[in-house]
Amino acid sequence: METADTAPIGLRERKRRSTLDRIAKTGLKLFMENGYEATTLDAIAAASGISRRTFFSYLKSKEDVLLAHESGDIPDMLRPTFLAQSPEQPPLEAARKTFLILASRYESKESILADRILRSTETLRLRKDALHIQMEDVLADAMCELWPDAARWPGLRLAAIIAMGTLRFAKANWRQADAAHPLTHYIDEGFDLLQRQPGLTTA
Repeated sequence: METADTAPIGLRERKRRSTLDRIAKTGLKLFMENGYEATTLDAIAAASGISRRTFFSYLKSKEDVLLAHESGDIPDMLRPTFLAQSPEQPPLEAARKTFLILASRYESKESILADRILRSTETLRLRKDALHIQMEDVLADAMCELWPDAARWPGLRLAAIIAMGTLRFAKANWRQADAAHPLTHYIDEGFDLLQRQPGLTTA
């Protein structure tokens, strides 16, 4: 039986994703060539072969060009990937497995470059932090869906915050080590550290 998550992608959606991908790649290329501040929305639109109005049909700002690379489709993939996990395990372990599946999306050249720019100014860092908060909410809602007992929901929302914090910790260590190991190594390292903290990973 097909679901919204498994149904084939229609032609319109494929075209939309193709255009979005072109805009994001063009914008990042211009940022690297001319600098983030010096690159205008009009320049990105023109180089992408679209109008300024069409640009806003896909993205809301220059920051969104960077976020489209830094996290890619992870915000969209987070919920279905998490819901594919078994509920017969602790929530943080399910989150670990979810992040391990999605980790490679952070490791592309484009993602690394976009992340570097996003960390270059306070304004961009705040925008990146806002995305992480949104992802915390997505993960928390997915946890509450996988474990529908309302009595557990406050704890699950806290678990989502801890899980996303661990992912950020892992990404920071991965960057600091200059990708000496795959991101999955640092994700496992972070969650292993959590397991040594009593009471955080019990079912």
